[in-house]
Amino acid sequence: MTRPLHRYALVVAAAALVAAGCGAPDSGKPGTTATGGSVPDKPSKPQTLNIMDVAGNLQLTQGILDDFQKAHPEIVSKIVTTKATAPELAPKIKAEQDAGRLDIDMVLTGTDGLAAGIAQNLWAKLTPDHNAKLPALGDIYTEDSLKMQELAQGYGVVVTEYPAGPLIMYNPKTVPTPPTTAEELLAYAKAHPKKVEYAQPRNSGPARTLLMGLPYILGDSNPKDPATWDKTWAYLAEMAPYQPAYPGGTGQTMKDIANGTVDIIASTTGWDINPRALGTVPAEMKVGTLSGFRWITDAHYMVVPRGIDKDKLSAVLNLMKFALQPKEQAITYDQGYFYPGPAVKGVTLDMAPQKSQDTIKQFGRPEYSDLISSTPKETSLPADAQVKAFDLWDQKVGSVAKK
Repeated sequence: MTRPLHRYALVVAAAALVAAGCGAPDSGKPGTTATGGSVPDKPSKPQTLNIMDVAGNLQLTQGILDDFQKAHPEIVSKIVTTKATAPELAPKIKAEQDAGRLDIDMVLTGTDGLAAGIAQNLWAKLTPDHNAKLPALGDIYTEDSLKMQELAQGYGVVVTEYPAGPLIMYNPKTVPTPPTTAEELLAYAKAHPKKVEYAQPRNSGPARTLLMGLPYILGDSNPKDPATWDKTWAYLAEMAPYQPAYPGGTGQTMKDIANGTVDIIASTTGWDINPRALGTVPAEMKVGTLSGFRWITDAHYMVVPRGIDKDKLSAVLNLMKFALQPKEQAITYDQGYFYPGPAVKGVTLDMAPQKSQDTIKQFGRPEYSDLISSTPKETSLPADAQVKAFDLWDQKVGSVAKK
């Protein structure tokens, strides 16, 4: 079974966004994307689409791709999927574009890959350029999805969304009284060295969510500006000497809590439900929040490399429209990986496949419903702010651990 890999971080410099938005984003490259008006409603012949997933999103959307291929053989003859990590994405796409030869037609990415590509001017502008070939996103998206869509600056289309965390997952056998405040978590880390763990924020959804959520929990002056996070940086730097080596991804933290190497890890709703459903984490693990907690929302996006030809783009836009239908969105409940998951309004669990319903019933947590409805939500950091947050974490936190 595929293991979940969340990758959420709009890591774009503001100047890059301006440059991408104000210039001709598709100029200067062979076979550049045509304007919305010149893209045909359907390709001239069925296309083979090559889709790269750097967010673990296929776990949620593979069924949608299968449905699309079956329903529209006149648009796609074959869909080929590959997987990579978010850090590998931008260099690969840039190399293909520099060579004037694109092998990837669409990417499924979290905010990290989306933003890294915007920073390097790798993605085609989708909205408003191709609004006529997409659903009216403002009408169909949930309120939270619409906010995450706005963060994409037109370079991506939200396909899944959820209120992520930050949550802490703990082993109740070794932590009978879990921390309920940030101060208690730090005290536990000091009293139990190497037993509290989170991964490197650049490539871990739960770690990024923790990083973006702490400014609210600790009361920093401006949670949207990492440069003002005096309390957060001091807190994480104080914790750093007691951390195990920061893993390169969330999967390792799940293994560590499962085998007893650590007692407490950073988590999210999806990273709570899905690993327990897959059996990679014991079902008896518990989760909690810290006082002052607010949800940090996250999303996965469909993006298109700049330089795609008209027929390929036509097929991709048709796929995007199809993927946002309520019936298809219900598939994204999956096994709780991005719980709840659907990005559009009116998609309830009873519309999901029976396997998804059974999984959520068995491994979901009753408290999530009230927690999601009653707790304030904040979007992930804007693009340039996440770049700054990761750099500051490296300087102020990651470097401390290496000393």
